[in-house]
Amino acid sequence: MQRKPLPPAMEPAELIWRDGIPESTRFGDVYFNRDNGLAESRYVFIGQNHLSDRFRELPSHRHFVIAECGFGTGLNFLAAWAEWQAQRPAEDDAILHFVSVERYPLTRPDLKRALSHWPELKHQAAELIDHYPPLIQGTHRLVLAKGKVRLTLYFGDTLNAWRDLSFIADAWFLGGFSPSHNPEMWLKETLEQVAEHSKAGTTLATFTSVPQIQRDLTDVGFDITLQPGFGYKRDMLTGAFTAGKPLVTTENFETVAIIGAGIAGTLLARNLAERGIRVLLIDRAAQPGSAASGNPQGALYVKLGVEYNTQTELAATALSFSQRYYRACQSDFWHPTGLLQLATSPQEADRQRRFNERNTYPSDLLVPVTAEQATELAGIALEHSGLWFPNSGWLAPAKACQNLADHPLIETRFDEQIASIFPCNGQWCLRNNRSEDQQISRIVIAGGHESAALVPVPGELRLKPIRGQTTQLPEPLFNLPRTVICGNRYLNPASNGNATTGATFDLRDSNPTPTGRSNQENLNEVQSMLPAIATGAAVPTDQLEARVAFRCTTHDYQPVAGRLHDKHGAPVDGIYLMTGLGSKGLAWAPLLAEYLADVITGQPQSVSVQLAKRLETARLYRA
Repeated sequence: MQRKPLPPAMEPAELIWRDGIPESTRFGDVYFNRDNGLAESRYVFIGQNHLSDRFRELPSHRHFVIAECGFGTGLNFLAAWAEWQAQRPAEDDAILHFVSVERYPLTRPDLKRALSHWPELKHQAAELIDHYPPLIQGTHRLVLAKGKVRLTLYFGDTLNAWRDLSFIADAWFLGGFSPSHNPEMWLKETLEQVAEHSKAGTTLATFTSVPQIQRDLTDVGFDITLQPGFGYKRDMLTGAFTAGKPLVTTENFETVAIIGAGIAGTLLARNLAERGIRVLLIDRAAQPGSAASGNPQGALYVKLGVEYNTQTELAATALSFSQRYYRACQSDFWHPTGLLQLATSPQEADRQRRFNERNTYPSDLLVPVTAEQATELAGIALEHSGLWFPNSGWLAPAKACQNLADHPLIETRFDEQIASIFPCNGQWCLRNNRSEDQQISRIVIAGGHESAALVPVPGELRLKPIRGQTTQLPEPLFNLPRTVICGNRYLNPASNGNATTGATFDLRDSNPTPTGRSNQENLNEVQSMLPAIATGAAVPTDQLEARVAFRCTTHDYQPVAGRLHDKHGAPVDGIYLMTGLGSKGLAWAPLLAEYLADVITGQPQSVSVQLAKRLETARLYRA
């Protein structure tokens, strides 16, 4: 009887270890062993798809897409990655995309143990293991080899994956599963989806040589040939897709203009620049990270829903991606102290109880903790239970924006206010407040709550600013935690003698100046949440350092990222929107930047079709 995975955690594969070699019936008739595993992958998938020549001949600034049914140990992926590196110049900016699905993924320890049998792939394997995501249902993007290799890993059913992912493959690895071991993979409907993700000239290779599979692949548009197999397998199948039209590339590597140099704009600028695309980054302030992203400290967290729906999945995968992304920035602006979400009210305690009853999350993402366990983690006395996020922490957002904007392909233009955007000569014109115009083909509006004023089509966008004041707590006056704590306020560990707490949520206050009243509100709330921080010292609230910023949110409190649509739902060519990140921008922005860069460049998308619908711009217009 087949077992159903519990949402949102995936049921991992059950590996049997025999003589130090991993083996699993879930992986069909592929025998993973040191002698033939890698050679078999290279013969069947690398060789029969002619990847060595195709990798070597791929022009610069382009990308190549491999899709695979069954990630397993990741051996086929690592073999393709190693071949890519062998055929491409070290400084080349072409990108290898690898899209794979796995219903029963390995745990990190099993993955590490399995891949240890191929020491020739140890460098690639180590990076894969380091970036391996929590076993959560859905789509995960891993950015490897400094962005030159991107793995889109879907944990779930094969048919669901091909329905839910947006990509066109150049080559298919159809795995070593025989129809008797994995009939779902060879359903006619699944093969029709393989065809949907192919273009004229897309190749495939598979261990399988079953005549019915050959007929079914022919029926969906592949010209199939029987080839000599590897080892004890006498035959295998290869083929090329002939039913589709050649894919016309949409890659256009002219400069992309980004308006807004907060965390969203700078992350997107850096993402595009690392793909080899020139960026013009514009902001009216004197430096990046001067508005809502300018706080000295910001917590990396999301609030996951009780039900595991698309909204919760998007938040969970965004959090996981951001944790992997910032890990490389630990010496610069990222501080992975861990984070506690406390149940500081009866309502939140009940919500977390229901959350824990209905969900099983991997422990590398979150762990429920008692008040005693939370106290030990935080280093100060806590009165409430909560959720522990071991790989979260806090950032210095302003420093992050400054570091991200520092790249040879990013031209920065500060102290410049964009007054309007309008069409001109088949492109777009950016007009600044000095009435100077610049033509450009692609523009991303990432200006927070001011984005709506720049949209060059009629219609009112439901974006709104919310005033938030943060307060600095001097280290000598408070007992401060060693980890981030969130509840009705957040409190960071001390940095440079202060800890940031906040922020107020002032819906109808447009005052840009810090006030003693807001400082007192922050102090009252954080002391109510964490009585142990009080030392008895007098705290002059009017003298505490503070900062006001206006974060941008949408009518449904979900972020926006994608091609701009007009109020009738038609796409506006060349204009993109990235805003509405609210108070969770540090967690949302890395994944949304990755996704929007995918959209702009026409590369496989890191967000599934279902989740991308939650980010669409058309929903912002008033009916």
